[in-house]
This record gives sequence, C-alpha cells and structure tokens, in this order.
Amino acid sequence: MNEVFLISGNTPDQVRQELKTAWMTMKPDTEGTVFLPERILGKKGSAVKDEVVNGEYGLVINGNSLAYALEESMELEFLWTACMCQAVICCRVTPLQKAQVVELVKKYKKVVTLAIGDGANDVSMIKAAHIGVGISGQEGMQAVSSSDYSFAQFRFLQRLLLVHGRWSYLRMCKFLRYFFYKNFTFTFTVYDEWFITLYNLVYTALPVLGLSLFDQDVNDSWSFQHPQLYVPGQRNLYFSKTAFFKCALYSGFSSLVLFFIPYAAMLDSLRHDGKDLGDYQSFAVVTQTCLLVTVCIQLALEMAYWTAVNTFFLVGSLLMYFFMTFTMYSNGTFLMFPSSFNFIGTARNTMNQPSVWLTIMLTSILCVLPGLTYRFLAIQLWPTINDKVMLKARQAKATPPPPSRKVRLRRGSSRRSGYAFSHTQGYGELVTSRRFLRRPAMSYSSGFTPLKRTTGGFSPMGRSAGYSPSEGANRSARVPDVEGTSLQMYRTTKEHGF
Repeated sequence: MNEVFLISGNTPDQVRQELKTAWMTMKPDTEGTVFLPERILGKKGSAVKDEVVNGEYGLVINGNSLAYALEESMELEFLWTACMCQAVICCRVTPLQKAQVVELVKKYKKVVTLAIGDGANDVSMIKAAHIGVGISGQEGMQAVSSSDYSFAQFRFLQRLLLVHGRWSYLRMCKFLRYFFYKNFTFTFTVYDEWFITLYNLVYTALPVLGLSLFDQDVNDSWSFQHPQLYVPGQRNLYFSKTAFFKCALYSGFSSLVLFFIPYAAMLDSLRHDGKDLGDYQSFAVVTQTCLLVTVCIQLALEMAYWTAVNTFFLVGSLLMYFFMTFTMYSNGTFLMFPSSFNFIGTARNTMNQPSVWLTIMLTSILCVLPGLTYRFLAIQLWPTINDKVMLKARQAKATPPPPSRKVRLRRGSSRRSGYAFSHTQGYGELVTSRRFLRRPAMSYSSGFTPLKRTTGGFSPMGRSAGYSPSEGANRSARVPDVEGTSLQMYRTTKEHGF
C-alpha cells in the first residue's frame, strides 16, 4: 500500500481533521471544501458513490475515535474516506460499534453487506448484515447459531463467495428470466383447459428446477483463477430492470409468432381424408405443441452445464407431454369422462399430418431465432468477462494435453546400497574392511577336509569376535581367539555337512 492512515483523535474536531487529511492525501486535486455541509450530511436515503483514487491506501481507527466518526454529523465523511481505501481496520471496538458500521454501509451504499465472526461479540454485527457467516472455533457456537452460513476456517470464505455464491446468483437470475419468458409466452395463444392446468405443474416444472440447481458457467478451478467473474454479480448485471424489459419484449414476440404462424398455416388446410384441419381443437393442439417445444429449446440454449439429471428432466418433459396428450384425447378417456375430455381423437388426427410437424418446426425456429442472433452478436461484438472465460475454458478442454515423454533411466549396476547416519562411531570400519566376508573353513576331528575350503578354527565375527567400533582404526590388529556360540557352531556345521 502507498500509505496507511491512523485515526486516533480524542475529540470530534481531531477526528474530523484526521479524516480530512486522509481525504486530501488521496484526492490532492480537491481544495478545502471537500465535505458537504451538515444539513446535507444528515440527509437520509442518499447513496454514496465510490471515488476513484490513484494508489492503494489503508485506514486504521480505534474504538474511541470511531464513536465520534459514527455521529450523525460526521458519519458520511467517515464513510467517504473509508470507501476510498482498500482496507479499513476498526480495532478496540465494542459489539455495538461493529453493528453500527454495518448499518452505516447499508444506509448510504447500495450494496449487499456480509459480516463474519467467530465469537459472541460478533453476533450483533452478523445479525445487522444482509448475510451473516459464523466460524465454529474455540470461542463457542453463538456466532454460528446466529449466522446464515457457517464453516470451520476463515479461508473457506473465498470458496463461499467466488464459487458457490456466484453460482447461486447466476442460477437464480437464469431461473427468473426463463420463468418470466415461459409464462409471458403463454399469454396470447389458445390452449386446451387441461394444458393450461398441467403447463406449469407437469410440463415445465422439472426443467427449470434442474436449471436452478445444477447450472454453472465454468467450474470451480476457473472461478478461482478469474475472480473478475464475481464483478457482474456486484453490479447486478444478470437480472435488472433492463433485463426484465428485454425478457418481456422477447416473450411478447414469441407469443405472437406462436399464434399467427400456426393460424396462417392451418387456415385453409385439409387432412388426407379431405376434412378440415383448421378447427379450434386442432389449432389448440398445434399451438400448445409449438409452445412446449419452443420453451424447451430456449431452456437448452440457456443451460451452460449439462448433466444427466438436466437431460432427463428436459427430455422427460417432452415425452410426458406427448404421453398425456395422446392419453387425454383418446377414445377410452372420452368414454370414461365425456364431459371433461371432449377433444376425442384430436391429437391422433392432427399429429399424423406432415404439414403439422413442418409448422411446429418452423414456428419453433422463428421463436428462438431472434434470441440466438442477439446472443451471437453480443458474444462477437461485446463479450463479457463470462463469455471470455467460458471460451477460454472450452479451448483448454478441446486442446489435448501434450504427450508425456517417458525417459528410460539406464542403470549401470544392479547393486543397491543403503546408508545410515549416526552421531557415534558405528560399524563403518567393519563394513569397509570386508572382514565379515572371510569365513575360514572348520576343522573336524574326523580328519576329513571339505573340498575348496581351507582348514582352520572357527573365527566368529562382530562383537562375539571381540570387534569394537573404537578399535576399527587398527585394521591390522589380530582378532583374538574366542569360542563361538552354539548357534554359530550349528550354522557352520550345517554348511559343512557331510
């Protein structure tokens, strides 16, 4: 940081002067009258805009000075100065002052506040913020009980914000946009009463639920690598009044296309048997089929992350629609409930016409074509940070990794050595002297001498032979004759067995 300002005044005038000095240091182009008069400072409901400064600054204020800074005549000055700093530390403060700082930000800034704490003195601050996060630790569970989210370590806050928080905001905005689209598109057309009942309950409930639960633009690793993806959520770019107006306008266009294209195609059409195809019942079946296919295609275009559950919900909704349509418009259903299901045979007689399927395909394409064109032009001409990162992730996924070159290590010898280290003198002299490899032959009382072995007495080794690490320097010293143990004698006898 360029500089850290310390606010430690004991009177209101000292605190005001220190805040003014900090302001003048960060904004040297301003002269004298930096702050607004007190009559304007006390105005409620005004939003404080962020000031752009050159450099990075920090602010440290103690509890005594914070009490004066939070007064009504000085709170806006303190907030302006703090908003220009990269970090603000309030030390030696009371639990009430923590909550007052959060309330001050909520009062004058159009932002969503988050407070995190691990003890009972942080409960008031956690409750005052929009989102409260508690850390379960050695200071008890009071903060966790009063929070919206809780975890064990402070470092998990990064994943909560950059990954899960951003995914949740993205899914919620997509859910709202699609929900408004499918219901506004449903407005200006003619449908069967049973289709109106089952449209939001059965046909379009699960696909939008899968979108709001599983969709993600990039995975968690890309979210950590590009923290800038969090900025559109802070600026409320995914769902705003402008986005709602665009969604309503697009839905009205789709609704008009869903009515007039099938109406013009079926106006003077005839079936294969010569009967009229443009009756009310046939027209209702065609328009509702076009609507459901259109909203499913639109959902597929909105979805950036496909899973088996999303695919099952989307395909299952279409299959459920055709199954319910042919079942409700069948002869058996009409015979059981003649007053409720009076569209007898309409689905069967309408869906077997090739012109009907051509009308459904043409209407669906015309409905989604404007949105698809706008999205293509927006990505090519005005790409957002999400579009850039998604393109980079797809390119990295499509490009195969370079093949790993396996280097064969040639070993000159198959011998392997092991080493041990000690602070005292060990058996290094014994190992390097190679005396433990010399094993003279054993003489027997029978006078028989084995082949390729020399005669001689038994020569034990190690400490049983009288060797000591302290005597290893004297390599020429003769090993005294020591009687071998019974186990050594038994092994020697086995080796020289007859």
